[in-house]
Amino acid sequence: MICTLERAILQNAFMIATIDSSASTIGMGSLKNWILLYVAIVAEVVATSLLKSSEGFTRPWPSLAVVAGYCIAFYSLSLTLRSIQVGVAYAVWSGVGIVLVTVVAWLVHDQKLDVPAVAGIGLIVSGVVVLQLFSKTVTH
Repeated sequence: MICTLERAILQNAFMIATIDSSASTIGMGSLKNWILLYVAIVAEVVATSLLKSSEGFTRPWPSLAVVAGYCIAFYSLSLTLRSIQVGVAYAVWSGVGIVLVTVVAWLVHDQKLDVPAVAGIGLIVSGVVVLQLFSKTVTH
């Protein structure tokens, strides 16, 4: 299942990357970059979540998926920086990534979350929302 997910992410990343930006309006180009940012986030979450399964890179398939996921994540992130400022892109990428990795760890690896952990994650989500809704540095 993970290999299928990695393959789908890779195909979507390259499909989005090859859209002719000269035919796009400024708004659509920006939308394309936000989609690429979310592709980067999903790929990073998959890769990070598989780190435990790779058992220190001693298991070949999970290890390969980890490397592929990080390659897709950083490639997609680099493409987003065409129109999204690096600080904004990284804030969204890391904030959403932290929340999603924590959810995956809770569901898959039975990681326990206490009240301070949930509160901290809530603050991260709040920060990303404030950045998206109120910051003038975000390119919409």
